[in-house]
Amino acid sequence: MSLASWFRWNEPPNRISQRSPTEMVVETLMMELSWQMKQAEKQQRERENEYRRMKSGVDYGWLVSYPKHSYDISPGERLQLEDMCTKIHPSYCGPVILRFRQVVAEYEPEAQEVSRLFRSVLQEAAEKIKEEEEAKKLARQWNTKNRTSLSLTTFKSRSRISPFISDIKTISEDVERGTQPNRRVWSMPEFRNTK
Repeated sequence: MSLASWFRWNEPPNRISQRSPTEMVVETLMMELSWQMKQAEKQQRERENEYRRMKSGVDYGWLVSYPKHSYDISPGERLQLEDMCTKIHPSYCGPVILRFRQVVAEYEPEAQEVSRLFRSVLQEAAEKIKEEEEAKKLARQWNTKNRTSLSLTTFKSRSRISPFISDIKTISEDVERGTQPNRRVWSMPEFRNTK
């Protein structure tokens, strides 16, 4: 291996690193859609061949040449689906693909129906993401409210322990009433020198 080819193989893929996570999610999900559409076409051809074979009793499938990928979605629909894909958080990309594959396996759609199923899976995921974000928002509000009420509770309990209004007489109260203050008694014991 030459030094130039070694550098070419070991240099970091700049194209990947320059894309944002959202762009990577859109590309991954759209590639999955394209692959599922090709698989649906393939299965549709196999079903048609099986039907012809059963009907005629002879298999002419080896004579027929099919285009590799004949069905494609319209540019407008593609843009709509890509826009929906941008709403999917990267952490949901894998679960969305798994759910899409599950739905396709369950319904065994024809090629033109695959994009409709894909759209429904994206809508379902977007709604779930929105619900989870709202739940997190409510939890944050609840935690903030609890902290506030907890601090008020603590304040109220402190006021019960040492209330603002008390029976302890102060000099300022006596001055306000115009009376002579009582002689203060110190609580500290006297130490006498006894011999």
